[in-house]
Amino acid sequence: MGETIAIINQKGGCGKTTTAVNLAASLATLSKSVLLVDMDPQGNATTSFGINKQELKNTVYAAISGQVSVKKAIIPTIVENLFILPSNISLSGVEVELSKLDNYHLVLKELLSPIVDIFDYIIIDLPPSLGVITINGLVASDSLIIPIQAEYFALEGLADLTNTINLVEERLRSPSPIKGIVLTLYDSRTRLGKEVYSELKKYFGDKENIFKTVISRNIRLAEAPSYGMPCIAYDEESRGARSYLKLAKEILSLESDGG
Repeated sequence: MGETIAIINQKGGCGKTTTAVNLAASLATLSKSVLLVDMDPQGNATTSFGINKQELKNTVYAAISGQVSVKKAIIPTIVENLFILPSNISLSGVEVELSKLDNYHLVLKELLSPIVDIFDYIIIDLPPSLGVITINGLVASDSLIIPIQAEYFALEGLADLTNTINLVEERLRSPSPIKGIVLTLYDSRTRLGKEVYSELKKYFGDKENIFKTVISRNIRLAEAPSYGMPCIAYDEESRGARSYLKLAKEILSLESDGG
């Protein structure tokens, strides 16, 4: 049985979708079978693979609303071993629809249940909010990765995020342990990144894993989506591509160590 990992942070601009897309692509490059689930109505993860989201009918929303089976909505990407459950603006109304259901928090978990055994990893890209979609992502996932940007306000709102994670665990009896925190948009030319990294260690102490791999600010990472490719397909020798491949290897080493 594979592992479902949600990439979560309610703050925008932290490299969340970039992490979801490039981590998924890197795991696939390492011969793992991977499904990327785009749960953001903006559909940025979908367009990162050159998919025209406006023309899509078989989306994650169509699957949630019962218009199509989840298996039929999944499409292959340009990366071998990597598939995507795509999204577009149609998902924007799902918060209201789901909130009317008694078991609103179980919808995504139940949607993915027929396919969890098909993939080694399911990576969920969540929207920058703490709403119903994010709660569904927490319940559906086995673990979480939190990307945090190397900026002064990086820890702002982190208490809200950890409180939400704890509430879901306590009230819905659905634990989603934090697999790790990854520092993104790191600039080695400044002291700022080191200071934020130090603050992260103070905030989490020994309670949570902070990945050794740091994702540097890199122009190729920023360019790749406009070409409809993850960075490893756009420029595999770039610092950004190598960083996410290193992160993927670190995650695999955690698995082999039983972490």
